[in-house]
Amino acid sequence: MDITSFGIASVAAITVICYLIGLIVKATPFNNDKYIPIACGVVGGVLGIVALYTGLPQFPATDPLTAVSVGIVSGLAATGINQAVKQLGGGGNG
Repeated sequence: MDITSFGIASVAAITVICYLIGLIVKATPFNNDKYIPIACGVVGGVLGIVALYTGLPQFPATDPLTAVSVGIVSGLAATGINQAVKQLGGGGNG
């Protein structure tokens, strides 16, 4: 069993895209941090469905409910990564 059998690359791709969505939300004039996890979760869920139905190689879901769940968790992981960077003193502006 190698690492590609876990679908790590596709989940990481969703997380990176959601992280960028979070940065975009933060850069909007509204700049309300409470919307960032919501945006990341929703976009992650949508990307999970897209990954399932486009046949993304090694995506770790075989049904729509699991695909949405994997996407949402991946999206919310992006907000966790942002907070970890802040806590470790890696910068950030808020």
